[in-house]
Amino acid sequence: MVLRGYVPTSEETLQTLAALRLQSLNSDFSTHAPFPRLEELFPPHVLHARLPPPRRQPPTKCRGARLRAGLLAGGLWGQALAKQRAERDQRLRGRLREEGASTMAAIVEKWKLLQGMGRPEAMAAYVALVREWPGFGSTLFDVDLRTVRPRWGRGGGQPWQRAALTPLSLQSPVGAGPQRLWLGIGAKAVSLYKPGEPEPLDSFCYGRISSFGASDSSTFRLSVEDRDLLFETSQVDEIAQLLNTYLASTGARRPLRPQELATSPPASAPTALPQGLCPTAGPWQHQPPVGSFHS
Repeated sequence: MVLRGYVPTSEETLQTLAALRLQSLNSDFSTHAPFPRLEELFPPHVLHARLPPPRRQPPTKCRGARLRAGLLAGGLWGQALAKQRAERDQRLRGRLREEGASTMAAIVEKWKLLQGMGRPEAMAAYVALVREWPGFGSTLFDVDLRTVRPRWGRGGGQPWQRAALTPLSLQSPVGAGPQRLWLGIGAKAVSLYKPGEPEPLDSFCYGRISSFGASDSSTFRLSVEDRDLLFETSQVDEIAQLLNTYLASTGARRPLRPQELATSPPASAPTALPQGLCPTAGPWQHQPPVGSFHS
């Protein structure tokens, strides 16, 4: 979960987690201790994010200029461009190695400060840090929120609207494209996150979910009170099965099977639920584990 980038936090905290993992694996620092690879301790995407983005060449507008560029690309000029790209890739790989070495050095310094901490204590401190994220314990799925529409007037022929999210409120102005999100399914609620953001955009208790299911093999629909949310994902079955499991355990209602979506009649307008059933979690503020170290 941490290495896949599903715990949004600072690099400092990620380094602390890596040091705690080393302490739990190898006990106190030693030059003779086996070192895992950096990607086994620290999320690789964080290092890649430090690299400068590739520069894009502006498109050639003139047709004659494009023709000349195409002819040159097949000769010496094309070989020169290929050489430049190879040199640029080599520089980026060198920069990535430098960033990796710097990060590993910072992790080792934090590891040295953990001297005397036992393996159970290191594991407990690791879990305590991760648990500080409000989404801890949820299963996260990468989804594209494609559309949001009001459930009222379902027969009125209202068009689907593309979704644009604002924090803690799902709006649906026309014109915005699909948005990549994390769909977090937990024991008490379903939440939507922007990737890398610790606070959810919105959370729905299971009592607010009226129906859900697969529209097709790559589209999942979630009906929440007055809204239908349509997601594109390759994990439709996994999402449906997990929702069924949690709904059955909470006893909120008989879970709908994915295949029932096409045959079930439209749900009636849900009764307004009291506010506060899904309290918003407070900001995630990391506190160093007591008795460990301070960077």
